[in-house]
Amino acid sequence: MATMARTNTGLAYPDRFYAAASYAGFGGSPNSANKDVASKFSNEVALILYALYQQATVGPCNVPKPSPWSPVEQGKWKSWQQLGNMVSAEAMRLFVKILEEEDPGWYSRTSNSVESVRDVQMNHNSNGEPIIENGNSFAETKTISAENGSLMEAQDKDIVLEGLGPVVVYDQWVSPPIKGQRPKARYEHGAAVVQDKMYIYGGNHNGRYLSDLNVLDLRSWTWSKVEASFESKSEESPSPVNIAPCAGHSMIPWENKLLSIAGHTKDPSETIQIKAFDLQTGTWSILKTYGKAPVSRGGQSVTLVGSTLVIFGGQDAKRTLLNDLHILDLETMTWDDFDAVGVPPSPRSDHAAAVHAERYLLIFGGGSHATCFNDLHVLDLQAMEWSRPTQQGEIPSPRAGHTGVTVGENWFIVGGGDNKSGASETVVLNMSTLVWSVVTSVEGRVPLASEGLSLVVGSISGEDILVSFGGYNGRYNNEVNVLKPSHKSTLQSKIMEAPVPDSVSAVQNATNPTRDLESDFEVGQEGKIREIVMDNTDSEHMKSKGEETSELIIATLKAEKEELESSLNKEKLQSLQLKEELTQAETRNTDLYKVLQSIRGQLAAEQSRCFKLEVDVAELRQKLQTMETLQKELELLQRQKAASEQASLNAKQRQGSGGVWGWLAGSPPQNADDA
Repeated sequence: MATMARTNTGLAYPDRFYAAASYAGFGGSPNSANKDVASKFSNEVALILYALYQQATVGPCNVPKPSPWSPVEQGKWKSWQQLGNMVSAEAMRLFVKILEEEDPGWYSRTSNSVESVRDVQMNHNSNGEPIIENGNSFAETKTISAENGSLMEAQDKDIVLEGLGPVVVYDQWVSPPIKGQRPKARYEHGAAVVQDKMYIYGGNHNGRYLSDLNVLDLRSWTWSKVEASFESKSEESPSPVNIAPCAGHSMIPWENKLLSIAGHTKDPSETIQIKAFDLQTGTWSILKTYGKAPVSRGGQSVTLVGSTLVIFGGQDAKRTLLNDLHILDLETMTWDDFDAVGVPPSPRSDHAAAVHAERYLLIFGGGSHATCFNDLHVLDLQAMEWSRPTQQGEIPSPRAGHTGVTVGENWFIVGGGDNKSGASETVVLNMSTLVWSVVTSVEGRVPLASEGLSLVVGSISGEDILVSFGGYNGRYNNEVNVLKPSHKSTLQSKIMEAPVPDSVSAVQNATNPTRDLESDFEVGQEGKIREIVMDNTDSEHMKSKGEETSELIIATLKAEKEELESSLNKEKLQSLQLKEELTQAETRNTDLYKVLQSIRGQLAAEQSRCFKLEVDVAELRQKLQTMETLQKELELLQRQKAASEQASLNAKQRQGSGGVWGWLAGSPPQNADDA
């Protein structure tokens, strides 16, 4: 099956910028240009394009500030003026980039007047062979099933292919063309990016822990296996150190090393081990640490803050869930444990953590033995205080085993699950406003809806990309997927017109919680743009906009008030129910106490009866002993009587026999008295 895809001929700057400006409606008369731009784009996008066009064609804003009675012109002037000294080339690039995000097919629709577009046949074959045209190699790019279940075909979006590294459509996961021997499928592995190379270490495959180290070149999308050696323990002991296979560990790049922290092993150590892979020498070693090291564990979060590692939670070798907090100073390799104030997150593992403004540690989700979480906790690393702010927007479902990375002040979360199904949404949290939004969604049992996958931030042509690998969703995966966040998703969220809640201001990075509607557009030297909410219409529309804003604020406050009243009523009802249950429990307790007293009385009576019986038994035993003594005396008397009777009988017999023989012998008989 063949699919048509468009590739542009690579129109160079500044021609590409002027083509984009002409398509957007710039370049004609000012009035017609304003109408053309306003008809094609939203007000805020039109203002951004206007400012960038002026910066690219005229330069920095040096014109006087318009009259305040002309809010439209004043808004345009302020948008342009806040670009500062941005160079023309950068303004051109940003202009084209924003246009491509708003209207991805603009180039093909304006190609008749600029440059022809070639249709390139891309054969989706199993071996992934590249298409050769005019001596250039274009590798096939696959797309991931979107939420509606249909494949997002290449002809729907403009795709620019740079060698083997595709600059893909924004906010959609795609599978890049991979070369080389893929690593074994796995999950709960470690991943890190160093100099456009993604390193994968360890993991779990079919219940077996792994110890191999693989690397993916993000420029050529080629896998290779790293043949590592092992450093000897010491000069006196030349035997190499034992680097045990592990899973559930964390991998952090530090200086010229990859650090592998903690993790589950077959024969766990008592405390956390820090393994280091030297990228220059290609050797593994175990780093010596000082202080009281934490108990060994896996499924923890490890966050690099400056030159320290912040470790939270996890599960030890006895499957005990943890919520302790430890810090390792990488310069001195010394451990410290801290007791922060406030309520910490409940014990958990397989959660995600990120740091904002080098001060706030954010903990999201994770799981216990019984459930999964979608709560958000914030630790102020200066005050060492935990808080649980209110989340806003499209709050993700409970999950564990997910992964996350930060791009600017945005925290992207991918994957995870709740032991029933995988999380299909890729979500992003603006860490300044604590507002969640969904970037994209996948359908079906795909690796992106897995637990234990990895996610890193790479770069293509100076633009950030998210790269995922592996995971487990009923089967072990070793696929690579790539998402390029759009300009919108990496911008700061639109400033809320309502007052910022206290929970949001708790983690704002020195930003004003409320802003003027006419001053929300800023562009830094790095080209970072802040979106604005303005109307490019007349002054009357501005007034109606303000009225609508006020009404919206009032409606929002009323809704919040009703919600709070409803929550209060629920709490009161629950309190009454608890009081009733307490009364019932006290009544039951009184009844049970009475029953207990009755039983105690019966027990005392039984004890008295038993005592009397014991006395009777003792008396009977004494009588029995007396009877035994009498029986013995009786038997003795009976024996004596029998002996006397026998003696008397014997005497009589002797007397009778002596008279006969005496008579025969002639002796005179004896009388009875002599006898």
